[in-house]
Amino acid sequence: MAVEITEVKTKKDLRIYIYIPEKIHVNDENWVPPIYADEWNFYNPKKNKSLSYCDTALLLALKDGKVAGRIMGIINHRYNELKQEKHGRFEFFDCHDDQEVAHALINHIENWAKVRGMDHLVGPLGFSDKDPQGFLIEGFDHMAIIATTYNREYMVKLITGEGYTKNVDLIDYIVNVPGDMPEIYKRIYKRVSHRTDFKIVEFSSRKEIKPYIIPVLQLMNETYSEIYGFVPLDEKEMVDLAKRYLPILHPDFIKLVLIEKEIVGFVVGIPDLSTGLKKAKGKLFPFGIFKILRAMKKSKRLNLLLGAIKPKYQGLGIDVMMGVKMLESAIQHGMTEIESHLILENNHKMNGEVIKAGGKIYKRFRIYKKAL
Repeated sequence: MAVEITEVKTKKDLRIYIYIPEKIHVNDENWVPPIYADEWNFYNPKKNKSLSYCDTALLLALKDGKVAGRIMGIINHRYNELKQEKHGRFEFFDCHDDQEVAHALINHIENWAKVRGMDHLVGPLGFSDKDPQGFLIEGFDHMAIIATTYNREYMVKLITGEGYTKNVDLIDYIVNVPGDMPEIYKRIYKRVSHRTDFKIVEFSSRKEIKPYIIPVLQLMNETYSEIYGFVPLDEKEMVDLAKRYLPILHPDFIKLVLIEKEIVGFVVGIPDLSTGLKKAKGKLFPFGIFKILRAMKKSKRLNLLLGAIKPKYQGLGIDVMMGVKMLESAIQHGMTEIESHLILENNHKMNGEVIKAGGKIYKRFRIYKKAL
């Protein structure tokens, strides 16, 4: 039977679309469900402002009368205008190991993007680099973590079978946490902290964090402008992003550096919550949130989410100040590993710093491209 492609038009369709990965990965121990409340908000124009300036298409594939896959198409007009590109994007591409289904889904998005004047299709890539991006190409034996994609190895075969080639890779590192702070770090920190104009800020409650959220995200806008896929956030999007992550942020793993009252550097991490998400099956209520928080409390791995230093203050030791304080907190909480999150392969400075700190490549993700 031929593959039928249908658009998501109703709430029932959207429910099928959101939950289909759960069926595709039913026996995959490394797949982790998303927070489903976030998924519903992601596709809600009242909750996700990106939907107001992007064209989108949500598709389901049916084969033999059964749902066999899904995909999202995106045209980010704001990004294309900023970068002078005509690129469409595909995201949330998931199906069984079936080239016919994969072809029908991706081909439909290619034609959809071409009709709208696009000359390339890239992906997996969402509205910005804050959404999951890339297909996993190395590290299939490790559990997925929040805010990253997860796919079976056959998805790489399916997408390359459709003529897609590498656009850029993103690297995820693991750094072992020592039992005690290494002396060399102590010496470097002591030397840097003698600067009286630098002030390290740490937190003991989420309430203390709130006044800093918008300034931190404004600094992110300033420093991430050249990062592939990044789109600057307006204040409404900043508030939405804060609401999304604030409930799971741990005050001990947020570090800021101020010069007078200006934030010039920040780093944010969270204890890994993957095990808790699996136990909660992606549902926060009525009891899922407690399973997630319990797993985070017991976690031995710290996942870094965001970090930045104002350009004119880079190279002055601010990264060391924040790194030592983050390492101290990790040691105090009994962490054994820190996961770097995704670093673009061409960000040689950042890759070099992580490798210098003992980082080992843990996973690699690839964003693909194809001329239309």
